Amino acid sequence: MSNDEFIITPREDKTVTMSIRIEKVLQEQLDELARKSNRSRNEIINMALEYALKNVKFIDSTNG
Repeated sequence: MSNDEFIITPREDKTVTMSIRIEKVLQEQLDELARKSNRSRNEIINMALEYALKNVKFIDSTNG
């Protein structure tokens, strides 16, 4: 008899669901890029958001 154990641990939920509104043209561009890259629209959006957050330059206009 085997002593192999089937171990189940709680899943870490690292994602959230968000609902946003975007221009139809932008959605069409995302769909086309997803089709060309064989990735999901969700993957493309996540990649774009990560890139934007890593490369954003914030200018505080209140400190004139």
